[in-house]
Amino acid sequence: MRYANRAESHPMTNKLHYLTIARAAELIRSGKLSPVELTRAHLARIEALEPRLHAYITVTAARALAQAAAAESAIAAGAYLGPLHGIPIAHKDIVSTRGVRTTAHSKLLAEWVPDADATVYAKLSEAGAISLGKTALHEFAYGVPGPDEAFPAARNPWDPERAPGSSSSGSGAAVAAGLAMGAVGTDTGGSIRHPAAVCGIVGMKATYGRVSTYGVLPLAPTLDHAGPMTRSVRDNVIMLQAMAGYDPRDPTSVDRPATDFSALVGKSLKGLRVGIPRKFIASVTIEPDVLAAFEAAKEVLQKLGATLSEVDIPGLGEVNDYGTVILTYEAYQYHRKALAAQPEKFGAAFRNRVSMAADYSERDYQAAQDKRARLREAYARTLGPQVDVIVSPGRESGAPTMTAMMADPLVIRGAAHRMYNLSGHPALVQPMGFNTGGMPLGLQVAACHWREDVVYQVAAAYEDATGWSEKHPSL
Repeated sequence: MRYANRAESHPMTNKLHYLTIARAAELIRSGKLSPVELTRAHLARIEALEPRLHAYITVTAARALAQAAAAESAIAAGAYLGPLHGIPIAHKDIVSTRGVRTTAHSKLLAEWVPDADATVYAKLSEAGAISLGKTALHEFAYGVPGPDEAFPAARNPWDPERAPGSSSSGSGAAVAAGLAMGAVGTDTGGSIRHPAAVCGIVGMKATYGRVSTYGVLPLAPTLDHAGPMTRSVRDNVIMLQAMAGYDPRDPTSVDRPATDFSALVGKSLKGLRVGIPRKFIASVTIEPDVLAAFEAAKEVLQKLGATLSEVDIPGLGEVNDYGTVILTYEAYQYHRKALAAQPEKFGAAFRNRVSMAADYSERDYQAAQDKRARLREAYARTLGPQVDVIVSPGRESGAPTMTAMMADPLVIRGAAHRMYNLSGHPALVQPMGFNTGGMPLGLQVAACHWREDVVYQVAAAYEDATGWSEKHPSL
């Protein structure tokens, strides 16, 4: 396979950073696009925008170009690996990478270089993906940016004065701004789906145990998930297909074969049962723009043939309270020795948020887990028996300002996401339009355990009907 001089001949030379993974894969496989050219375009985009967005902590330019050259040679020799071969992506800097520092956005690990790759990094690399580098986050996936942080906080590419979500903030900003074609994020209480909502991209938290977290620095192991962040639903399917699978090194991994997540993409929604948690939505403070966009989204789903009905999941109002007990208790167990020995190595926001669990007893933790069990039982009575999916706003508002987030860490928490970390159900957030200030809004779709294919069916149909994923920041 011989590549022409695309700098002159390729019709999309100046738009390569906003190609979808699926389209770029077609061009690469057919010899119309060079992985080296595609990687160079993204590195140039990073160089131009990083001073404003701070999406990356570490950019591995030389390594990425070497990987791209190797991919180009392999494809030319007929050894094409699939739709991620030659595709430049990024990894949240909590995903261990052999030979590349993994900081967790913390002074504690500012120069730590792992000697092994996380499973998700290894699986994506084996699929041919190119790593552009490591993205910013909130410290150890739970802190909040502040004056004492180890690295600059990521900014929202739709408005750099606003936050790009928590804690996979850099991954969300990088994908939205065209600094990567996809990225790995982690989600313990919404940290893939929150950035997806406020950055206008697609973020998937698959079923708990579907994607290995081996080599991903933990926050709360019974809640932690790793997942893909992309600009389209079909791209998200491609990434999850490569990331999913049983990993015996991860005690939370479930030995269940990864199915074809694309099997239902493009299928009609006629007869699909969609649940709306109306009572819960009414109990939460949600901006009028979000409610209006959600009503419009419901109309789209109905026009696509879905049948909508109300569902009521008892106990959703308590989720954040007992979810915080579980999260902080587990995080404190992991970090307590380092917090005691080197408190100055942690930002004040992280230290304060996690240390409050020092007062929790084992009984407090077990009581919270008991409530979690009852939540799972309530979902089991609803998802499947009554409805195929539940849809809800992916966030109660557009992105807050960076100033507001730093002043009040609770402004980032929200009520939209944590129930699915506790229940373990697959949940995706995708673009749902914009508020009157021009900031993205998100729609959340959740389904039964192991039914990521149904989530993608609904999400792809909605995406095709609305075109929101084709909108990009004007950078």
